[in-house]
Amino acid sequence: MIQRRTAILLSGLVAITAAVMYQPPGELFADSSADSFRRAVPRVEAAKTLAGTSGEVRMQFVTAGDLVVFPLDIRGSAGPLGFRYQWVKVGSDESGDVMRPLSGDTLLAPLTPGFYELNVMRNGVMQRIEAPKLAVIVPFERKFGSTLNGYQIGRYPAEWSRDEAAETPLGFAEVREEHLDVPLTKHLKVRDFVTHDRQTIWPKYIAVDPRVLDKIELVLRELARRRGEESADFTLEVHSGFRTPMHNSGVEGAARDSRHLYGDAADVAIDADGDGRLTLLDAYRVEQAVDWVERLHPELAGGLGVYSSRRYATPYCHIDARGERKRWRG
Repeated sequence: MIQRRTAILLSGLVAITAAVMYQPPGELFADSSADSFRRAVPRVEAAKTLAGTSGEVRMQFVTAGDLVVFPLDIRGSAGPLGFRYQWVKVGSDESGDVMRPLSGDTLLAPLTPGFYELNVMRNGVMQRIEAPKLAVIVPFERKFGSTLNGYQIGRYPAEWSRDEAAETPLGFAEVREEHLDVPLTKHLKVRDFVTHDRQTIWPKYIAVDPRVLDKIELVLRELARRRGEESADFTLEVHSGFRTPMHNSGVEGAARDSRHLYGDAADVAIDADGDGRLTLLDAYRVEQAVDWVERLHPELAGGLGVYSSRRYATPYCHIDARGERKRWRG
């Protein structure tokens, strides 16, 4: 009887030992030192606050060498200890700056104009943060007369008028052909703000104010809400984003100090009801959505023009974030 119990006990121990020692092939290598390092590195993401009030902004605009507030969410870690960061050019692995220690929410922007994404590294593991991207702009003061690096921009009212309140954009983002489809928001791209002039020279330059990006995305979200949807894929046509003063002077009916000059305006046609057509009813629905967004977010107040004349191919709306409420029809 004792021998039988001993035999059962021994067989049980053998089975347990075999079960502990056996691992499927996929798990056998999971404890390699390299993979252990990877699993020890927390996942890093950009803080949601960087995506604007709408949560859909994909680009930050800064000047070269600026200290950029760029908070990161580091999961499974008490902080950035041991992390380093480096900016790399969009669409490549070419570095835009040296690797620096990550010590907080403030990062140093590259010194060269362009579009960048952030790489963070710890324990040899590199993580790329694709949104938001960083646009390092060329300061306005770098414009020489009417041109910037050979691109014709023209002169702003602040450069020739005596109006002390006249303004200029902070600077211009440098755009090359490969940048045209880089996202500014969920629905807007760099190409939407390139001036529709006939210049063939590259790079081109654009001014963009992130407030109008955020505002347009909030309007789209409000339109979706009114359709009973949390989000929607809208047909969105941008007729005009940034305009150089030189191009704006030839646009029929355009004000000499149009908000398009400062990058905080866009003329858009939106299929608000989703019927596949751009109609006057769509423009009226956009108008209502803009009014509601400004009521909820007075810091985004601005101009709204509804253009419904038959001389336009489709009705459209001018939306800007100038800081004060203006309304008109055209």
